Amino acid sequence: MKTLLTKLSAALPPGTVAVAGGTVVLGAASYVHLGVAGHTLTTDAQANVSVLWTIVMSIGIGVFFPIEQELTRIVSARVVLGQGAAPVLRRATLLTAGILGATLLVLGLAARPIADLLFHGDRGLVAALGGAFTGMAVCYLTRGVLAGLGRFGAYGAQLAVDGGLRIVLAFGCALFGLNSALAFSLILAVAPVVATLVTLPALLRAVGPGEPIAWRDLCSGLGLLVCATLLSQLVVNAAVMSTKLLAPSDSALIAALLSALVLARVPLFVFGSLQASLLSGLTAAFTAGDRAAFWAMLRRIGMVVGALGLLGGVPATVLGPWLIEVLFGTEDPVLDRLDFFLLSAGTVAYMFAMVLGQALMVFKRHNLQLLCWAVGTAVLVGITLVPGDVAVRVILAYALGSTATVLAMLAALRLSFPGAAATAGEAPRQMADAGPPGVGAAGK
Repeated sequence: MKTLLTKLSAALPPGTVAVAGGTVVLGAASYVHLGVAGHTLTTDAQANVSVLWTIVMSIGIGVFFPIEQELTRIVSARVVLGQGAAPVLRRATLLTAGILGATLLVLGLAARPIADLLFHGDRGLVAALGGAFTGMAVCYLTRGVLAGLGRFGAYGAQLAVDGGLRIVLAFGCALFGLNSALAFSLILAVAPVVATLVTLPALLRAVGPGEPIAWRDLCSGLGLLVCATLLSQLVVNAAVMSTKLLAPSDSALIAALLSALVLARVPLFVFGSLQASLLSGLTAAFTAGDRAAFWAMLRRIGMVVGALGLLGGVPATVLGPWLIEVLFGTEDPVLDRLDFFLLSAGTVAYMFAMVLGQALMVFKRHNLQLLCWAVGTAVLVGITLVPGDVAVRVILAYALGSTATVLAMLAALRLSFPGAAATAGEAPRQMADAGPPGVGAAGK
């Protein structure tokens, strides 16, 4: 067993193990948060929390997670060149504040129609949604720099504090009788902000002085990446939102779908511990011109993703209908094993798409990444709009939309590989010329 674990660790990008503990805590917190809400709130209130949680995990991640990804890529490349990240952090903070301000402005102007459409007229939940977006903005900003610097211990600590607080606050709401959707929703705002403050000193100590970064270098690919990530989050979270729009009165189905998705996406929580270290490792290999290391890492991660899919998908398919009743308080068995199988298959395809998307991003093929997610989204929308049972349509749309994205990305990588390979060969020479004498991949 020890030998097996050693081999598995060796197959993972550096830093994965350090992040894994925090990812497990944060993943468990999602189950606890939604589980306690399911056993505490009324059906309508639980549906409100489900919808808000879905928006945060789709639109929120779509808008702010690209900031972490771009910062990880940029800072990792600077580390190879021996440059500090302080200039990147300063400008990224201003950029993140601007994006957050625009997001909150839209929420404020559209508070009433959003509340009426999604939260049964409760505008307090719109304010809670704004708080959750604020928490995501600050945590993804700091995590991006930490991952780029290779400070995965602090990165994992932030995840663990965030998840731990969500667990404590969820049980606190239940114990003190705060049986409202607003109380459970505010947990998503408070926990990430506190976790960021806890790990902020470690971040400030790690950044060092370096060459200024141009706004163009920071923003050139961010718009495309935000669009691609929003589409990816639409694919992975559309089932709940589509059901809310197609069958707004079916609160039981909405709650059951969210619970089922959380179970079927267990591998995604584990996969989250790979993403930061994978992007950092791929970027470092690309910047250093080590094509063999780049493609070897990509192949190993593909095998790990396949193993995660089997380990998570089989139990979810066999035990899913029973687990959502026990863990989340779902009263009616509205989903069966076939539904869980399709959700699990969609999750495996989605993880492969995320891996291939990071490879395209390292090649600076943000436009192709966006195009592939657009293909997957088109498939998802087309299947969702086909007449028939709502649950079947939205679940099948998730599985086939994710699969279409994977196929499109495989084609994009195959078509762009010659140009990407040439770029990889030229990158170290260009960066060595730009960097200070004696500093480069070999010097590091």
